[in-house]
Amino acid sequence: MSLTSIIIPTHNGLSLLTECIEAIHKFTPDPNEIIVVDNGSTDGTTEYCKANHIRFISLPQNRGFPIACNYGMLMASGDQLLLLNNDVVVSHNWLTNMLTCLHSSTSIGIVGPVTNYVSGRQKVELAYDNMQEFHWMAQSLNCTDPSKWQDVKRLVGLCFLFKRELMDRIGLLDERFSPGHYEDDDYCYRSRQEGYRLMIAGDVLVHHHGSASFRKQGQEDLDRLVETNYRKYMDKWGVDPRSFM
Repeated sequence: MSLTSIIIPTHNGLSLLTECIEAIHKFTPDPNEIIVVDNGSTDGTTEYCKANHIRFISLPQNRGFPIACNYGMLMASGDQLLLLNNDVVVSHNWLTNMLTCLHSSTSIGIVGPVTNYVSGRQKVELAYDNMQEFHWMAQSLNCTDPSKWQDVKRLVGLCFLFKRELMDRIGLLDERFSPGHYEDDDYCYRSRQEGYRLMIAGDVLVHHHGSASFRKQGQEDLDRLVETNYRKYMDKWGVDPRSFM
């Protein structure tokens, strides 16, 4: 079976990272390697990775999401690569179903799940009060069902599965968008330019705590960053990425 490299950038989010990795270990029978890219954390992240024999790279300072992902992508040995936010919790059949979708056609380049906290068409309205209820719900919802797959023009990079051949063709994330926002939109656009399709695997539900790293900046700084990177995208492509939502 082919290997999936799961790349998790993190910055001072050890409790989230621990929950994320424990869920991967519990719910991922598919062959995988975890690569943690630590963005200058001071909360014991590197010690946790060493103690648990998790492959990692430790950057001396916070370089942001796109740069961290690129370090992980260059380290990855998998046939598939999966960029995963440290504040995502996976559940039953998550990777199996995403891989099934990804390899259902040679034209599919990137696959993403549905989740509780995201912009655009991947958001689903579900009522659960705790993580135990989430896993119960995911167990019933995460049954392979191609009728729940849908072609889209945009996927959010919180859980972003793609083929190595795609990276070989279009390269790494564009680091002009560091520390983050719109690098995933950019990657989706570049993928579609090469003729690849993007798919939401509606038979994969993950939990997303949501913007855990960026929330620390404060809303005003976050809004400024989003607007700045929106302008960078517009300058690069001349196409409004919001039209693809």
